[in-house]
Amino acid sequence: MINQTMNNQTRTPTAVFGAVGIALACAAPAGAQDGLNTTELKHSVVISDLSTPWDMAFLPDGTLFFTEKCNGLSVHLTSGETNQLLGMEGTEAYAETADDLFCEGQAGMNGIAVDPNFAENRRIYAYSVSDKSDPPTNRVMRLEVSEDFTEVSNRTDIVTDIPFKVEDSDHPFGGPGAHNGGRIRFNPDDGYLYVTTGDNHNPEIPQSPTIMGSKVLRIDTDGNAAPENDPPEGFDKRAYTYGHRNVQGIAFHPETGTPIITEHGPWHSDEITVLENGGNGGWDPRDNMAGRGECPDDYCGYMPNQNEGMNRFERAAFMPMTDFETYPDAMPPIWTNNGWSQGITSAAFLAGEEWGDWQGNMVVGYMGIGFGGTPIGQRIDVMELSNDEGGEISVVDVTEMTLPMEAGRFRSLVSGPDGSLYVAVDDGQIHKLTP
Repeated sequence: MINQTMNNQTRTPTAVFGAVGIALACAAPAGAQDGLNTTELKHSVVISDLSTPWDMAFLPDGTLFFTEKCNGLSVHLTSGETNQLLGMEGTEAYAETADDLFCEGQAGMNGIAVDPNFAENRRIYAYSVSDKSDPPTNRVMRLEVSEDFTEVSNRTDIVTDIPFKVEDSDHPFGGPGAHNGGRIRFNPDDGYLYVTTGDNHNPEIPQSPTIMGSKVLRIDTDGNAAPENDPPEGFDKRAYTYGHRNVQGIAFHPETGTPIITEHGPWHSDEITVLENGGNGGWDPRDNMAGRGECPDDYCGYMPNQNEGMNRFERAAFMPMTDFETYPDAMPPIWTNNGWSQGITSAAFLAGEEWGDWQGNMVVGYMGIGFGGTPIGQRIDVMELSNDEGGEISVVDVTEMTLPMEAGRFRSLVSGPDGSLYVAVDDGQIHKLTP
């Protein structure tokens, strides 16, 4: 059993990173448990030949909406038919094309969510970058789906000011569209839409009270702030939390509705964090912070100390993902990997008695990293959570899922209405895993 709690945060970063190159070559992925699963899985491919499928959302009858980052929004019907609903600039064969929508880097048609009252209002929501603004921004669009699922109409952009990285910068993966966030989910407990955003490699965004990057927004279906939001004084009221780097996943505890996020770390320290209303994620990459020295484009997200005698692991170790020294009241992660960032992405909770001991556990996906062309860390982890006394959530056990198909860049995980786990992989497939 692995206890991945805040104890991990007390480890000395240089000790971790001095050995990480050796550890990755000979050890299991960080945070994964050796041994076989307790559950056998059946596998099928629901859809193939897609172009970077990014997110999925179900109706209760199994109808599946999904996005492709550089194509657009489609729906897969229970009959097996797929209808292409809203295409992006340069796409064909879609029922409608919106020329203001485009893809660049990590940005494009990203998150998708279904209105809790879809049966009455036919509404869905999508997160996409748009050049309706100058400079372009990410937007949350509200759409209405026709009764026969062949088209969408009445587009309303309910959020228009989520920043998009326009220019290249001197960072790894530093092109336009980087650190773009993009996951959107309705919380079944409070009924609000949660929107995750990224920092765009912009050092001023994470702690900014008014720029909507590096935030988790909590809004109603018109884009208004949830009245219960409690950000610090002077902050945009839509901000439920702030001070994040690049949140790629959000899920809600099935018993309490508590939001839990997954977030990419700076070379190291992917994190899973239980959100607190008004909380600070503790990410602050500005180079004017004490002891950091000068950083490329003033952004200390990767190499905050330019000492040439240090390797990149040692340099990165000086940049905390959650900076408790500067922000002692920052939200503490309940899990962090003790090594190189492996691209943590989406999260979901397993539902249904057929999952046995895994019922109610959280699953998280990883895109992995590559050394010498060999991907490392591409996996799905099953995380057992516990509610401690006082209602605090912690990770008490982590098991790497033994997959019935080849691993890949696991972009999105969604629990379907049939109890199966649906998995979107960058290579172009949506898989179905059934216990």
